[in-house]
Amino acid sequence: MAQERTGAITMRGNPVTLVGPEIKVGDKAPNFTSLEALGSPITLDSLKGKVKVFNVVLSVDTPVCDAQTRRFNEEAAKLPGDVAILTLSMDLPFAQKRYCSAAGIDKVKTASDYRDASFGQAYGILIKEHRLLGRAIFVVDKNDTVQYVEYVKEVTQHPDYDAALAVVKKLA
Repeated sequence: MAQERTGAITMRGNPVTLVGPEIKVGDKAPNFTSLEALGSPITLDSLKGKVKVFNVVLSVDTPVCDAQTRRFNEEAAKLPGDVAILTLSMDLPFAQKRYCSAAGIDKVKTASDYRDASFGQAYGILIKEHRLLGRAIFVVDKNDTVQYVEYVKEVTQHPDYDAALAVVKKLA
């Protein structure tokens, strides 16, 4: 049975349960399988040799998640090509594709974890009560070692973009 962490984060002030381990800086990044916009699998291994930013949101169709995805899309244009930014949510792949087209998101990839919640469980960010991913940022270096982690305590709040991006810029 998967590890559960009750009260690690809140949703509108109410504690929720996260499924999976708490990932820490220095951990080896766990593998996962999610689906890209066209439904093809994306894994940690498929991003080998890149600095990886896992930008985790509840749904691209909500205001904070939209702003978070847009911010990383803007920042991606300023980063070298060996940085891969992946926005992950439980949104269906076709919904992510529609969102990216409408919002002009073209520098970051989106990945859907709806099928198996593989990423959510591997990175300890699956909200048990709602089967959504919480808000988080993970930065993983080219050797698949976790270099930055932020589990946003209240899912309606923004993450610390500047802190995450400072780590990305050091690694790139």
